[in-house]
Amino acid sequence: MAFQRRRHHERMVTAARMSGMTAISAAALFIFMVLAFLTVLAPPLVDQPAFPNPPEHSRRARRSSMLLENPMEMKGKVSGGEIFRVPNGGDMQGSDIWESKGSRYFYGCSNASKEFEKADAIIYPDRYLMISTSGGLNQQRTGITDAVVAARILNATLVVPTLDQMSFWKDASNFTEVFDVEWFISSLSKDVKIVKELPSKGGKVIATPYRMRVPRKCTPRCYQNRVFPALLKKRVVQLTKFDYRLSNKLENDLQKLRCRVNYHALRFTDPIRKMGETLIKRMKSKSKHFIALHLRFEPDMLAFSGCYYGGGDKERLELGTIRKRWKNLHESNPDKERRQGRCPLTPEEVGLMLRALGFGNDVHIYVASGEVYGGEETLAPLKALFPNFHSKDTLASKEELSPFLPFSSRMAALDYIVCDESDVFVTNNNGNMAKMLAGRRRYFGHKRTIRPNAKKLYSLCQNRTSLTWDVFASKIRTFQKGFMGEPNEIRPGRGEFHENPSTCICETKSEAGFSAQVQQRVEIKDGRDNLSRSEALSGSDEQDWGDWDYGETVPVGKALPNRTAVDYDHFLKNEDTDLEEFSD
Repeated sequence: MAFQRRRHHERMVTAARMSGMTAISAAALFIFMVLAFLTVLAPPLVDQPAFPNPPEHSRRARRSSMLLENPMEMKGKVSGGEIFRVPNGGDMQGSDIWESKGSRYFYGCSNASKEFEKADAIIYPDRYLMISTSGGLNQQRTGITDAVVAARILNATLVVPTLDQMSFWKDASNFTEVFDVEWFISSLSKDVKIVKELPSKGGKVIATPYRMRVPRKCTPRCYQNRVFPALLKKRVVQLTKFDYRLSNKLENDLQKLRCRVNYHALRFTDPIRKMGETLIKRMKSKSKHFIALHLRFEPDMLAFSGCYYGGGDKERLELGTIRKRWKNLHESNPDKERRQGRCPLTPEEVGLMLRALGFGNDVHIYVASGEVYGGEETLAPLKALFPNFHSKDTLASKEELSPFLPFSSRMAALDYIVCDESDVFVTNNNGNMAKMLAGRRRYFGHKRTIRPNAKKLYSLCQNRTSLTWDVFASKIRTFQKGFMGEPNEIRPGRGEFHENPSTCICETKSEAGFSAQVQQRVEIKDGRDNLSRSEALSGSDEQDWGDWDYGETVPVGKALPNRTAVDYDHFLKNEDTDLEEFSD
């Protein structure tokens, strides 16, 4: 009897267990069906993918850190279940991103003081200074500007400088083919006597030039001690490799002379200026405002800086081969260079920065660049974020550009013109062109110039998929404070003079105590620039466009005009090494 009761109890337990398992299975099936139904009805993860789906062959060859491996990477979930979404539109955050704050209170002023003697009173007729510039066009601009000041220091007549025709691009252009030489000579006649060539006597030049080189950052006393004795003895001295051979800090009248040369006396020939103005008109016909982006993502630049963007052995081989052109470059740690902000941002990273700052996908962008490493594949993310994408090649026909195509300096000048007249200029790896443009834009009305805070932005972009877009954009805006081209970002005397010509910038009477907030203050003197302010702000007659990217000679000082965020000193082994620089 007991045995039967036990058998009955076991059958009851077994039945109960089977009933429980059936209930659990039914519940699991019901939950699965609900989830499947909700999945079908759910909206897509993002309103707009950050980037379009590329062709299959392109996807396989893509560099992992240069482009996203998969468009869905930008859709990855982060803490709290939120999603990294790149919006189409910009968020202005209540401020005008097209104009610097307080810019209307500042203007260029470069008139000489009453104590600055006229050239006729100080120039000796039998002393001639010749200059051989070095590097690409914009680096040569710095040399030409400083050459005028050096001639003034030496009380010598300046012979129109010779442009470098032996740099990377082997541009055969001479001074008169790039710059308006008659304007150059006449506009500086009160400051320095300039002649087109050495005078001749009996069919021969008056003396054979004595060739020498001065140290970088040579002070006025340095010129008096090193060059003046040779000038007295030889009558004609030619200074070679003349780039950054004059001290950054000079007395005010000499600094103002630098400004008169750079911002007023050096202007391009009519053909270059007219073509540049045509490009500007075509950009402005497309939109009220536009951005000019100096991308600086050419193979030469990446190789020179020792940067690496995740392209594997192929990238290392390609850039390593190019890097061998510079035998005296230090070995670099590519990952460290990126972390320390010494490398250009990728086009994708630049695009994300601009979107985070508030520029929507309806903004028109003019891109000044040479051959971008990785070609269209590298540019694809930037073009997806900003489809209104232009360059001189898209704005002008081959026939229009044909007079300039064989000459890198003239093509560079066209880019410089458009960048100068843009509403916002964005640099990427601040080289010679970026520095010169930043200074010019400060002088002519403090137009906005944005420099990426590369050190901060690199690490942020690398970890962006772990953040929501709002958090990412907020961090971008925080990191970019001090890099947006505001009048008070750089104190007077700090940085390189070509980038921050504070001696030549004056302040008007300000409103509501604005001047109390501005660090960059310059005393307003009675003898202001004889150019009208409207002429100064427009800059239409004084375009001083220079170099782009190539054929530069590396400045090797501790505080050089071609760097702020990017420092090339650590690449170089000695100060006398002559290297072609690709810092623009």
